Amino acid sequence: MSSPKATLEKLPRSMQLVLLMGAVALAAFPLVPMDGRDFYLQMLTQMMILAIFAMSLDLLQGVTGLVSLGHAAYFGLAGYALAFLTPQDTPISLFWSLPLAAAGAGLAALVIGFFVVRTHGIYFIMVTMAFAQMVYFLFFDNKALGGSDGIYVNFRPDASALGLDLENKAHFFYFTLAILIGVYLFLRRVLFSPFGRVLAGIRVNEHRMRAVGYGSFGYKLAAFTLAGTLAGVAGYLWAAQTGFVNPELMGFHMSAHAIMMIILGGMGNFAGAIVGAFAFEYVMHFFKDLPAIGDFQTGKHWQLWMGLFIVAVVIVAPRGLLGLGEKFLNRKETSK
Repeated sequence: MSSPKATLEKLPRSMQLVLLMGAVALAAFPLVPMDGRDFYLQMLTQMMILAIFAMSLDLLQGVTGLVSLGHAAYFGLAGYALAFLTPQDTPISLFWSLPLAAAGAGLAALVIGFFVVRTHGIYFIMVTMAFAQMVYFLFFDNKALGGSDGIYVNFRPDASALGLDLENKAHFFYFTLAILIGVYLFLRRVLFSPFGRVLAGIRVNEHRMRAVGYGSFGYKLAAFTLAGTLAGVAGYLWAAQTGFVNPELMGFHMSAHAIMMIILGGMGNFAGAIVGAFAFEYVMHFFKDLPAIGDFQTGKHWQLWMGLFIVAVVIVAPRGLLGLGEKFLNRKETSK
């Protein structure tokens, strides 16, 4: 069986250095005095949460070759778990609410995955979307679960044992950054583990993996469950940051956004998911803030410009922005 280096993208040292510098800049950002600091802290925290969500999907799509249009279901379920667990008059402990919410999302992924990973190709895509839509309408049509109006999360979780006040935007920023780095390192370890090698082999040729004795169903189900659990971590953080959850978090558009983030950044390497999430959110805000040209409200048509931008990136850089950056750095080193 081929090594992971043969089938999965490995970052060159120059790109690793650039990403490390980006992480250092991100960690230093709250220390920089500026106007509108709280707004930018919230925006960057949201980007980091979406990067965790995108990485969880990349484990399925980029590593295992399973394209899911229902991944947002686990993201939303964990957010709802936090909303239901949090009392009306006091914050809930981080140390048992986060594992419980993530485990709930993982259990839902395990149950749904037991049925969907038996399918292949377009059938897998459609069945994942069908299950997610069922979960979406379960919450949308049920007033006991909040209905279409959603539910408020009155308090952020209590993390005082860590010396953190998550109501403080800077504290929540650093907590999210720590989880982002932890999830990235964990997934990179998975990527180059025997388990990750089998997932890569399934993506390349599932029939051959079966022929050499690997039970692809069990491995795909494990990847599906792990991806759902990590999506739950992101959903928990999203609910804690925004203080609100509604069925839209489970909608098709959230799964589609995650797919576009992965494509934009580059599949098969979790750093690409992070780059894609940050780039997607930044460009989306940029297009939304475009000024009007006469009577034409340019910003209202941000989805059109976003679509054209992603198509252009796919044409110019099939391996995503991370691949484009790698090519630029390699060319620069060669010219020296």
